[in-house]
Amino acid sequence: MTFQTLAIISVVALLGPLLAIPRRARLPVMLGQLLAGIVVGQSGLRLVDSTDPSITLLADVGFALMMFVAGTHVPLRDGQNRSALRRGAARATGTAVVAAGLGAGIAALFGINHAPLYIVLLASSSAALVLPIIDSLRLKGTPVLEVIAQVAIADIAAIVALPLAIDPPNAGRAALGAAAVAGASVVLYLVLSRLEATGARLRLHHLSESRKFALELRIQLAVLFGMAALAVYSHVSIMLAGFSFGLAVAAVGEPRRLARQLFAIADGFLGPLFFVWLGASLNLLDLLNRPQMILLGLTLGVAAVLAHAVTRALGLPLPLGLMSAAQLGVPVAAVTIGSQSNLLLPGEAAALILGALVTIGVSAIAGGRAAAPPEAEPVSPRRPPETATP
Repeated sequence: MTFQTLAIISVVALLGPLLAIPRRARLPVMLGQLLAGIVVGQSGLRLVDSTDPSITLLADVGFALMMFVAGTHVPLRDGQNRSALRRGAARATGTAVVAAGLGAGIAALFGINHAPLYIVLLASSSAALVLPIIDSLRLKGTPVLEVIAQVAIADIAAIVALPLAIDPPNAGRAALGAAAVAGASVVLYLVLSRLEATGARLRLHHLSESRKFALELRIQLAVLFGMAALAVYSHVSIMLAGFSFGLAVAAVGEPRRLARQLFAIADGFLGPLFFVWLGASLNLLDLLNRPQMILLGLTLGVAAVLAHAVTRALGLPLPLGLMSAAQLGVPVAAVTIGSQSNLLLPGEAAALILGALVTIGVSAIAGGRAAAPPEAEPVSPRRPPETATP
């Protein structure tokens, strides 16, 4: 890796904010970064070598950090969301049941032995995508709180299940590794809660702020890298390590200063680098040579939308149900894990991303429908009251 490569990545990653500027489109920033990676990667100009170990390491750091930030977005401390947990859990379960049938059917239809993976993908949601859409559109009300709970539950369940689903022969080992990472995150939550209750965290914050030490950021990054090392040692994805640590921080309450610091690192450099690297690693030429993979991607995207549309029968307005189908983190994680471990067929990684793009498009449109005011009924002109005649 050279400074020239880093300069290219930094420049092309600006496509993400450029595409996200129009508010009506409501496109996530990472979409433009992913497309930029495709242009400069092995599917396009080949200016970025995604197999470079140095770039891969930085991309892994960005991946872990992005999943950490996604975990902190889950609103675990919101009392209203906890009250909506029951209905959200019921709808997430209903979506998973439908996804099980659709995922198994798609795997059988295309003759690909990845039914568990497809089921997890179809049932998943993305809190990192849906929550910003809800915030930007200022959606309110009980149904919105319930869909937040549903998305959070589906996101957590999918991220835990993905390492088990993508490599079923090693599911036992992955389950033990996931349990080790989960246990470590529980210990972290207890330690963080104790530090918060005793005021030690606040004293550390004042010291760091007054002396410009950035101690909170340093400690959080050290813990994140330690969790990632545990995940690698336990043969599970660093995705689970980052997300579990994010949940622990969300449960305690993320300090605002730390949030700003993490935003600078994640969204300013390592996050864009990860998505550009991911796009560069995709070989879309495989899709051209294998049209069935294009059909697979479109089918997965439509099936995910249908699986989430079932929430309409469970009392959720259809636009909100379709909006909850947005997914990117889990498909991206599946592509990352599958590509690094050679578990996916040629062209299948690009098909998974294509399916995710379908759900993003539908979610953006559905979000606009959910935010649109109801059409007023036409008012018939009122006749003036008749006056009495003598």
